[in-house]
Amino acid sequence: MASKKKRSLNSQNDRWVVIAADSAVDAKKTDGSNPVFVRLKNPATDAASLYLFGTGDSQVYEVKAFDENYHSWFIGQTVQRDGRLLYITPMDPLYLLLPYIIKAGKEGNFQPVEQVVMDEDFPACTRLLRCARTRTSLLLVAEEKEVGSQRFYRYSQEKAVEWLKKKAEQTVKALKKSGVSVGGGVKSTTYFRTKQECNVQEEDYLRYAHGLISEYISEDLSKQLQKVLQLPEILSPKDVEPPSKKRKLSDGPVEAGEDYTKFNSASFIRKPPKKMTAAQKSLAKADKSGMKSMSAFFSPKVKTEKN
Repeated sequence: MASKKKRSLNSQNDRWVVIAADSAVDAKKTDGSNPVFVRLKNPATDAASLYLFGTGDSQVYEVKAFDENYHSWFIGQTVQRDGRLLYITPMDPLYLLLPYIIKAGKEGNFQPVEQVVMDEDFPACTRLLRCARTRTSLLLVAEEKEVGSQRFYRYSQEKAVEWLKKKAEQTVKALKKSGVSVGGGVKSTTYFRTKQECNVQEEDYLRYAHGLISEYISEDLSKQLQKVLQLPEILSPKDVEPPSKKRKLSDGPVEAGEDYTKFNSASFIRKPPKKMTAAQKSLAKADKSGMKSMSAFFSPKVKTEKN
């Protein structure tokens, strides 16, 4: 469903156009709480990104922005200059909890999860513990010790990597079932190829899935997952890196500013080279030996001294 949300600061005429699942804005409220946007630490970059907690904090949602140049919205009788489209999708809260569990695990002690998931910069992180099945999911990445009525946890790298491996395998199944094109023939700007290739191998699916999951984990975990998936090292990352590892300019995480209106974007967009005309091609092939460059005609003249 699509919804519009006024910005908290700046012009009141500015609005967001949002596409979200019904579960994110479910009208059935059990405790009187409403969906709310919050700042949380991005598990891959450690920077602040924007997320949404659904009604009752039972589910956390990732917020991304789709942006196209020269795009705007007609809202009622007004024109919204900001043509970005926010879309909100469910996210596994364990991805967001994992950095805290790993950090606490470096101390080597079992700790209560309430003591582990604490962050002065991102106080809303404690709401992740209220998401459905979060407590049981901790056993996928941590060891548990029960003392009396209390439970204590310690990070397990072996469990975490195994959990990520299963995530990758599930992603591969979903890719095959959905008929998503993978492999070197996929265009990085659209993730689709014009012709379906028949020689796509299992490695192509695994590498694609690895790229998708790597957007939610640290670089170190990404390398460990690559190793356990037995994916060979990429010799020329810029040339053969799968599209799933390339951040699309039109599909990026939302920067969590105080007014929640800023979006991450690349510092520049590489423009494609212009096609040469027939005349230009002919000139390029011409023999230029003995010719002066255009700048030579505009260079300052050297004054000669008179005897």
